Order: sequence, then structure tokens, then C-alpha cells
Amino acid sequence: MKKKILSILLYLMLSFLLTGCKEKKITLGGDISFDKEENIHYGNNPDQVMDLYLPHKKLSKERDVFIIIHGGGWHGGNKSQLTFFTLSLMQNFPHYIFVNMNYRLASQTQYAVPNQTDDIKSVAAFLKIKLNYTPKLILLGNSAGGHLSMLYAYQFDDDKNIKAVINIVGPADLSDPGFKTYQDYSFVEKYLVDPKILTPKTSAVNFASPIHWITNTSAPTLSYYGRTDRIIPMSQKEILDSVLRKHNITHESYEFNGGHLDWDKHPNDEVLIKKIETFLKKTDKK
Repeated sequence: MKKKILSILLYLMLSFLLTGCKEKKITLGGDISFDKEENIHYGNNPDQVMDLYLPHKKLSKERDVFIIIHGGGWHGGNKSQLTFFTLSLMQNFPHYIFVNMNYRLASQTQYAVPNQTDDIKSVAAFLKIKLNYTPKLILLGNSAGGHLSMLYAYQFDDDKNIKAVINIVGPADLSDPGFKTYQDYSFVEKYLVDPKILTPKTSAVNFASPIHWITNTSAPTLSYYGRTDRIIPMSQKEILDSVLRKHNITHESYEFNGGHLDWDKHPNDEVLIKKIETFLKKTDKK
């Protein structure tokens, strides 16, 4: 699959150099094609940019949107890390709209939350204007992006527009002793959450833990965790499943062979895409 996607990307890069255009048509085989708008600014900060993929074939039906959120420990990473996987998803979900977004990275002078969750909200607002309707959203993220997908869906989705969350190796309980061995855990404690938004008697770690905000109306969630992941332990999967089950939330979780960065390697990536397809069919019936 990746060789095919690589060929497509090389073709697109050549086309871009020849045309110098930020809008282009991407053909993924057969009659599957998308119009791509690259590096759209959805905010005033240079980091607030996104790539938008619209199905080339116009239909009257309002389409749901995948919002792809990269990882990188909240203070690193870039949307380009998920370009390959986004193209793979587009091949399997040709009737969806796709957004691959950057967000403001955290630092010792800039907190992750609420900036990064606000960025997801800004993308959702941008899409509403761009598409001229309010789309249902599927938030899909890996690692820190998986965490942000869950945190936004469970805590900040005031309009209840999240159709599903696809959480890939994302931490759900930041107080889990197994996660505290994470090498940047001190960064999580100090710079993940702006203390100004904390309520009395609520720690930053609890505030930023997605499981803390799960209720009986939370979004359906599919999770994917690595059996030998040394960053996000399997205890995270067990804790998340337990809380979702307690609140009667539609959820599924799966394990793959490999570590933190192996989820999009063959055959793990293909297994994940098939699980997503089946999961979304279930949520459609609700």
C-alpha cells in the first residue's frame, strides 16, 4: 500500500513543481479523486494551517469529515507525518472530506491546553463556513493527537458534532503509574495545561486526562494500542475501556504487534483501516 501511495506522492510533488499551484486534483485509482487545498490558514498563528481534501465528485449529500491530528508529545510533530496514512484513508473512504491539521505547539512559554483544543474548535468552525453546513466529525489522532482527539470530544465538544473518535496510541489517563515513566512526563506536569483554566482542587494531570470527562453521552471511540509500546503502556487501553464500558459508550479497542511508532506499518495499518470502516458503519446505524 505504501509503495502505491509513495508513487502518488512523487507524482503530486512533480505536478506541484510544474504548476506552482496550491490547489490540485489527487487521483487515487479508479474513480477516486480529491481536490486538495494545501496549507490553508484557519487562524492567525503560523502554526494554524491545515490541508483540506474534498471529494472531486460533487454530491448533494452532506459529507462527514475526518480531522487528522498528528502526534509529537504536544511540543513537536507536523501534519506531514500523517500524509501517507491520510491518503490511505482517502482510498478507503472516498465519500468523506479530510483535514490534516497542524496546531500550536506547546513550549515552556506556551501551554498545550487550551491552545490545541481551541485549534480543533477553530478548524471545526472554519469547516462550517467553508462547507456551508455543520458536518459530523471523526477525530483521528496518534499519540498526543490521540489524546487531543479524546480530550476535545469528551470535554470541549459543546455542539456534540463528534461522530466518532479514532484514538491511536493516545494516553487517556495521565495519572496512570505506567505512563509516569514517559521521559517527558515533567513537561506534561508543567506545561500541558494552563493553570489559569484549572478549577479549584483539580490538578493539571486530572484536567488533561480524557477519562476524567467521559459521560454517558460521550462520542463512540475506537482505540489501537501496541503490545510492546514503551511510551504508552497497555494499561492505558485497559483503563480507557473500563471507563467507556462503565458509561455505556460504544467502543472497541484493538492491539497490534509492535511499539509506539509501528501502528501504521504493514499489516497494522491495513488492519486499523478495516476496523475503522466496520466501526463507522456501526455508528451510522445509531
